[in-house]
Amino acid sequence: MQTITIVDYRAGNLASVQKALRHLGFQSKVTESPDEIECADRILLPGVGHFATMQRLADSGMKDAIQQAIARGVPFFGICLGMQWLFEGSTEAPQVPSLGLFHGLCERFPTTVKSPHVGWNDLDFISEQNASTRSPSRLLSEVSPDAFVYYTHSYRAPVTAGVIATTNYGGPFAAAVERDNIFGVQFHPEKSGAAGLQILKNFCEVSC
Repeated sequence: MQTITIVDYRAGNLASVQKALRHLGFQSKVTESPDEIECADRILLPGVGHFATMQRLADSGMKDAIQQAIARGVPFFGICLGMQWLFEGSTEAPQVPSLGLFHGLCERFPTTVKSPHVGWNDLDFISEQNASTRSPSRLLSEVSPDAFVYYTHSYRAPVTAGVIATTNYGGPFAAAVERDNIFGVQFHPEKSGAAGLQILKNFCEVSC
């Protein structure tokens, strides 16, 4: 069985993610070693806090290691801030470069809604809306299209190419992304009940 490598940048909530993986029967290890990340079988990056903490990954060499692993086809899963880092940047920290794997900038929620967005909200599957032009999502396989998931965030990613599900709060935003070996969700699957556990299971079993 492959081991899921969880990236530790000293700000993420790693214990709950590890607990969820253990419940599903998957082995995981937490590391801040660029060498271990670059050689990993699967990488999971749970992110919380300010977008600028991406600089910690860059300074430590972990960002380069993640990029190298993704380039060689390693399945990668970013959670919450970890998904936002997949985009080109954020207005929260315009000077901090991110992974830039999906087009667009993350922005704060509009003043028309309360921020942060905290609590349960539903998913809207883009893959189902455009079934004739999109391949079925591997990340959302066996997840109910009316599933509710748990959010806590003040910034949101745009709906652009690669987005497979959206949620509406002050307008639609990216809830999940998927392209080749790259996956991400804005919500916290480890806190999202059966739907979240299924998503984690799908990632741990996906073939790329």
